[in-house]
Amino acid sequence: MFALEEINRDSNLLPNISLGFHLYNTYHSDERTLESSLRWLSGQGQFVPNYQCQDQEKPVAVIGGVTSALSMQMGTLLDLYNFPQISYGPFDSTLSDKVQFPSHYQMALKDSSLHQGVVLLIVYFKWNWIGLVATDDMRGEEFLWKIREEMVKKDVCVSFTEKIPVSERRHMESHETFMPRIIASSSNVVVIHGDTDSLMILRYSQMPVFPIGKVWIATSHWDIVMRPIDDQGHAFHGALTFSYKMSEIPGFETFLKTIAPFKYPDDVLLRRFWISAFKCSDQMGNTEQKMCSQNASLETLPLCSFDMAMSGLSYTIYNSVYAVAWALHEIFTRKSEKGSVGDQEYLVFHSWQLHSSLKNIQFNNSAGDQVFVDENKRSEAQYAIMNYLLFSNEVDILVKVGQFVPKAPSGQDFTICEDIIVWGSSWDAKVPHGVCNDPCGLGSRKTPLEGQPVCCFDCSPCPEGEISNKMDAEHCTKCPEDEYPNKQRDHCLPKMITFLNVKEPLGMIFTSMAVSFSFLTALILGVFVKFQDTPIVKANNRTLSYTLLISLNFCFLCSLLFIGHPTTATCLLQQTIFAVVFTVAIASILAKTIIVVLAFKSIRPGSRIHMFMSPRLSIYVVLICSGIQMMFCGIWLGTYPPFPETDTHSEYGHIIIRCNEGSVFAFYCVLGYMGFLALATFIVAFLVRNLPDTFNEAKFITFSMLVFCSVWASFLPTYQSTRGKAMVAVEIFSILASSAGLLGCIFIPKCYVILLKPQRNTQKQVRNNQHSNGKIFSGAQPYALSSGNNRFED
Repeated sequence: MFALEEINRDSNLLPNISLGFHLYNTYHSDERTLESSLRWLSGQGQFVPNYQCQDQEKPVAVIGGVTSALSMQMGTLLDLYNFPQISYGPFDSTLSDKVQFPSHYQMALKDSSLHQGVVLLIVYFKWNWIGLVATDDMRGEEFLWKIREEMVKKDVCVSFTEKIPVSERRHMESHETFMPRIIASSSNVVVIHGDTDSLMILRYSQMPVFPIGKVWIATSHWDIVMRPIDDQGHAFHGALTFSYKMSEIPGFETFLKTIAPFKYPDDVLLRRFWISAFKCSDQMGNTEQKMCSQNASLETLPLCSFDMAMSGLSYTIYNSVYAVAWALHEIFTRKSEKGSVGDQEYLVFHSWQLHSSLKNIQFNNSAGDQVFVDENKRSEAQYAIMNYLLFSNEVDILVKVGQFVPKAPSGQDFTICEDIIVWGSSWDAKVPHGVCNDPCGLGSRKTPLEGQPVCCFDCSPCPEGEISNKMDAEHCTKCPEDEYPNKQRDHCLPKMITFLNVKEPLGMIFTSMAVSFSFLTALILGVFVKFQDTPIVKANNRTLSYTLLISLNFCFLCSLLFIGHPTTATCLLQQTIFAVVFTVAIASILAKTIIVVLAFKSIRPGSRIHMFMSPRLSIYVVLICSGIQMMFCGIWLGTYPPFPETDTHSEYGHIIIRCNEGSVFAFYCVLGYMGFLALATFIVAFLVRNLPDTFNEAKFITFSMLVFCSVWASFLPTYQSTRGKAMVAVEIFSILASSAGLLGCIFIPKCYVILLKPQRNTQKQVRNNQHSNGKIFSGAQPYALSSGNNRFED
């Protein structure tokens, strides 16, 4: 009405020609749409197919089709007569098929970027669990396909998809379960794509009497305020809608303020709307309702009854009427140029002739916007994001809270003012919760659930040694080698460098023990040197005793190489010196034992062993045994020598600096060789433990080797099961314990006799013992082995 009045007043557009219109209702029904279309073609009254019953006011074009389904129903019939059809409903790519719909023109702006704006809004509020509602037609399918593809790119998941039937019959079948299914879903955010006509199901669906706690995101062609005026309106309170961003048409609001039924007495629809909206009656004598006021105005109605702002559909209708007018103007202008102005035949033409002009029409409307009928020249729609608010006094408004401008530079295409958004009453002014799972916190990672979308997951703590320092981490990251995770596993801490330090309690204890035992060994050596001419010293081969004591002293001191910061020098010396000095000690004990055996064997009559007895035998035994060990150590150092290394894994939160053995095989060969000598010494000493030795040294050697073998037998499994400083501590303890066992078992009894029982350390006492032992030895005359002048003395 507004567009036609403007055109008829414009002297430059269709001069001397007035345009009129007939308004037909489609009732949201395929059947009624076909009926109205056929009635329009036949003329008012009884419709007759293929007949035009109007002599005057012949129609030239149809502006209609609020939905694609209705446009298709109309187009099926109108195309038979080649009538131009201009639809003002949402743009549908299906209707662009000129083979199927050759007489159809779409005036709506393209919505091809709408899905991107909706997803940008979803991502902005960090929602990822979304319900989708769309019409069950090609346009709805196209939107669902596009928005799903965009959601996948942004890691947003679809909770459910609900398709609304566009058929009136199926509408009534599904409306009772449609809204309950949405309410029962786990998603709190629902995107609705459709238009006012196809979403009529929301007017009839059962609404709960309590807030349902959903956030509704409506797309451009659903007029959210078109709802029943009752207590169900709060269900959409706080909804966000994408509305066309349009220029204001001058004079339109003034036109709406002056509209009234008495001004348009033939408009039946306006009269019915007026009575319904103002709850009044235009008939005298009606006692149930008040009389309609002559001063009533549409601007006094609430938003739920009438919106004074021009909607996207109205804006498209306005441009559609002007497009037809400009096409007619072009046709009449061409005809008037060919014929006489006074000849009225140029006003007579067929509707199909409008196509040639209509498809090429472009003009600027009164708002200054450029309008194209050609779809290929039309631009993308721009959107204003509106927040729908319903107050307790049934006053509702739409507040602009943002906008989406496709093709704009990145960062300027989408803007939103979060602070002015009012959410539904269930959210207490907080941004609604729209995720499948609560986000995984720091120190954890997302674990996918089998058979579930990627947005639904479990949160698992990061594995040992890894961290995550951001929310919803897909993977945990390992800390650098010199760092370790904190207890919360959300950031890395520098590791403490550690080694067996002489300043720590364990290091001080081992150092004190090594020095003390070394000092004790030195005292015993001093006692033996001072009393070197006494029988007990001479009888046990004092040269071997000196060698053993000196080697034991080095054994105690070599443990100090294991304490302190490992260096290349200390790592090379640790195992080699330990191996050599222990081999010398064990070889000295072995030599002692062998000489005892040979001594008792050689004194038997006719024994040939006497020819092997040499004063240098003990030296040869020590040198040969030690030489073999030195050869092993030389090969070890020449191939894969020990070296210092940092151990970052053995102890949590620490970097242990220790010596790597280099060749583990060589290390165990050295230990194995020492074990072989110790076992051989133990066996020989055990066999001769009951020989009539003057001072029972064979028994002492047997016991000392038993202690030695026990210590090192327990060392191997303990050493393998420990890590870090404990390995070093176990080896130091084994060195000190085994050395102390040899020192205590062999030399402490002798020192006891030398210092506390000097009467037993005389030549007379030795002879008495020899005489007593001789009886036990079945008449054989025993000898005490002396090393004073490297000969056997009686």
